[in-house]
Amino acid sequence: MFLLSSPAAFSPAAPAGRAVAAPLQSAPSMGFGKAELAALAKEQNPVVGYWDPMGLADVPLWNQDEEAVIGWLRHSEIKHGRIAMAGFVGYCVHANGIKFPFPGPQSVVTDGMSAPEVWDAIPFLAKLQIIGAIGVFEHISEDKNFLAADGKKHYMRGGKPGYMPTFSANVHPSPLNLWDPFGYTKKLTEEQKAKKLNAEVNNGRLAMIGLFGFLSAAKVPGSVPALTFIPAYTGDLMAPFDPAGPSSSLWTIGNLWS
Repeated sequence: MFLLSSPAAFSPAAPAGRAVAAPLQSAPSMGFGKAELAALAKEQNPVVGYWDPMGLADVPLWNQDEEAVIGWLRHSEIKHGRIAMAGFVGYCVHANGIKFPFPGPQSVVTDGMSAPEVWDAIPFLAKLQIIGAIGVFEHISEDKNFLAADGKKHYMRGGKPGYMPTFSANVHPSPLNLWDPFGYTKKLTEEQKAKKLNAEVNNGRLAMIGLFGFLSAAKVPGSVPALTFIPAYTGDLMAPFDPAGPSSSLWTIGNLWS
């Protein structure tokens, strides 16, 4: 009698051999769903507006609800835009032969190398240091302790997409932060910050297109008619450790000043 009075008694059983889907993990209400995303897209680019041809905002990635997925998508775009802007500038710097004037890993870079060839030429240990540093910053950006030290939450749990924590929770003192180390944005209002973030997103989108334009022109000469001046690259863009680069360290006392 108890089973018949329970709503579970009338729930359809899952067919044999089919796993029951776990309920979506719900993030704290952020008030930023698909409608707000469409409005933001129109604000960022009135011409294109909301554009999601793959319907990613509707996919419950990692079994998360809509607001958490949108938070992840926004943070990913902002982060990749920042990386692309740095990469675009870095490509221009290396393509023009600009180097630090003191000895270091760049000492093995000869004049006339294209930007991808510069990466191939630097020592293997230098590459590991770069990737390791990126991993540390990535961890800090996701770590709840660093976020909590700033009074913030994770971007998938009600936090602000694109926010890079300060180093307040770091066990090692740090005089400067990665984001805005000199505090230029501290006095800006939230409206001014939102406007600048929209500009940053748009610049990041252009940088992603521009960087891939450089790489395409280098790998497939003539593929980008406007970039025929980009030197050809015969290496493999998808194999960052082939070649691995010199294995000898340049950071010993004997080598550093020789």
